[in-house]
Amino acid sequence: MDDKHAPAVASPLNPGTRVREERTKKPTAKARKESPEAPSTGKKSSKKVVKPVEVIRPSRYKLPLPKITDFEAPVPPILIPIAIRKSRQFFEAAEVIPNRKGFRYANAIADPRFTSSQYNRQSEAEPYGARISYQDASAQLLFGGDAITTEKGFRMARANVWAREGKWYWECKILGGIKPTKGEADEESGGHVRIGWARREASLEGPVGFDAYSYGLRDVGGQKVTRSRPADFAGADICEGDVIGLELTLPSLSLHRKVVEGVYNKAVDVSDDLDSSLSSEAPEILRDRVICRYRTRLYFESYEYQVSKPLEDYMNPSPLPANATTDVDPPNPNNAIPQLRTLPFSSIKIYKNGELLGTPFTELLAFLPPASKPNTQFGAREGLDDGTLGYYPAISVFRGGVVETNFGPEFVYPPPELARGKDVVMGNTLDNDSEPATGRQMAGSKSRLRPMSERFDEQIAEDIVYDLIDEVDFWALDGGNSEGAMKGLSETAPATLGPRELDPSTAVAMEGRKPVATGTILE
Repeated sequence: MDDKHAPAVASPLNPGTRVREERTKKPTAKARKESPEAPSTGKKSSKKVVKPVEVIRPSRYKLPLPKITDFEAPVPPILIPIAIRKSRQFFEAAEVIPNRKGFRYANAIADPRFTSSQYNRQSEAEPYGARISYQDASAQLLFGGDAITTEKGFRMARANVWAREGKWYWECKILGGIKPTKGEADEESGGHVRIGWARREASLEGPVGFDAYSYGLRDVGGQKVTRSRPADFAGADICEGDVIGLELTLPSLSLHRKVVEGVYNKAVDVSDDLDSSLSSEAPEILRDRVICRYRTRLYFESYEYQVSKPLEDYMNPSPLPANATTDVDPPNPNNAIPQLRTLPFSSIKIYKNGELLGTPFTELLAFLPPASKPNTQFGAREGLDDGTLGYYPAISVFRGGVVETNFGPEFVYPPPELARGKDVVMGNTLDNDSEPATGRQMAGSKSRLRPMSERFDEQIAEDIVYDLIDEVDFWALDGGNSEGAMKGLSETAPATLGPRELDPSTAVAMEGRKPVATGTILE
């Protein structure tokens, strides 16, 4: 019997019968069409197909060499006296580049140690500490120390610190606005204020609570307001002399990412008591920016985040015919539209002269991408978080309204939790963000309440880390990975720009320190 007619399985009555070898099955035409590069052979491959990991990196531009003056620390704006209100001199901030026209700016400085970053890194200008930002404010605002005012209509300013997770507190004092006694008036009376929290997309040319990107407290009637829809809350006016405290609670970034990625499950994610030290997830921070010069000073220019159509429609819904219903669900953590997803365990509490008025806002809108998107301009990339997304302390004033800010650490009326936390820190060596019983590090809404002043030092540390990461990444792209210790970086990306030597005359900068040569190890 030849092999062609041999049986595939041996007969139990004839065990010595020669068995035909197993034939290799050829793939069908459909299988070949679906996978032309890897036809099926009927045998399972022991090798696993490893897909290459796509690494997203910041955009890079070829820049001119820095000047000697670029190594000097950023200077504060020039303050021009404009008006006196409430016995306080107010100034216009000049020689500062404001955030406008879809772009945002941050102070930069040249540093000879950052060769692969073309000698540029981020910096800060005086006064150091948490304060109202000169750049992130309407051009019509006037500054008087920690207070702001305007002679125009409602204009807004954001602080230079922001919250991304955890519990944060700040307070402000109304210096000019509604009089506490009816009929009381003077030549400086009048004006209105609104205070609250705002995202990057909130307009600076309107009041807090004007759009869906901010939540505010109105001085008239103490109403809460968002999307330009006031509602009763405090039941009384916010008057001159009142001290208003604002407490923000946000969930951990791990839970936040679950929401924006559409994998949040209310039945599973029943609390936010996450241990941040055990989290395997790290924030994907990528800063697309370019150095620009304004009035002899260096700034990093980046794309601003823009308003989105879903939230514009949510703020101004189109009129519907009678008896018609909309297919768009209200904001919730599992909304099909990322911009309309809300954050569980998030809230805003309001205090007046040390007394808790209540919680006007809960389930705040999410802000991590894709809930936030940059301006649709050439070179802008969606889905990236540059580290500045979050909720900012925000103030808006109207025609003579005056507000003085206080970001801590000392408050006129500290909330009970903040006062207790201070006592615990002074009498206990345990980290105040830890559970006393287990020492477990807490994150998000389970962390301790902190003053916004502490965020300034954190943001400086974050900027340093991000600058170093960018420097190492660019160094690897430029061929610095000669030992292959960072395999996959320099081998897959072209060496577009190599480190360049500075002009010798620049050696007088940075306190006379000479530029560091390529390859030199800094001690």
